[in-house]
Formats: sequence, C-alpha cells, structure tokens
Amino acid sequence: MRSYELMVIHRYDMAESDVRSAVAEIEKAITDREGSVKDSDFWGKRRFAYQIDHMTEGYYSVITFDGDVELQKTLDRSLALLDGVVRHKVLRKSA
Repeated sequence: MRSYELMVIHRYDMAESDVRSAVAEIEKAITDREGSVKDSDFWGKRRFAYQIDHMTEGYYSVITFDGDVELQKTLDRSLALLDGVVRHKVLRKSA
C-alpha cells in the first residue's frame, strides 16, 4: 500500500453541504476499493491565485489515504469526469 494525498477543488456555486457530501462519497469510494482514509481536511471556500474557467474561488478539501496504484488511477479518472470538480491532484507521499 502506498500513501497518497488528494486535493480536490469543487465549484464555488455548490452548497457547502453538497460539497461535504461529495467529499464523503470520495472517502467511501476509497474505502470500498480496499483503501484506507488516514485524514480528511475541509478547507472551505478559498480564492484562486488566478481564474480557472472564469471562476475565482472554490471549495478546497484534502484527503490523505493509503491504497494501491489502481485505486489512485481510478480516482484520477473518476474525478476528471465530475462536473462539480474544478481541479484535483493526487500526490504520492514520500515514505
């Protein structure tokens, strides 16, 4: 199992409760695929350093988890397809 850190930025026009449920769904997807969530940090609404698709702010969240390479690839593909996700980044944490 490898350690990863996932940062997700959700659209600013979503309700905060909807964003929190979306983060919970991501955590459930990790555990359903035999991964383990180590930490989840919801940062709330933050301003961007530059515009992304004509947006200037979004909801940030960071999830630290352990899983295999296939889990990381599946998350990356799935998050790229979601309309509510502006950007996401999966980083492998060093040992």
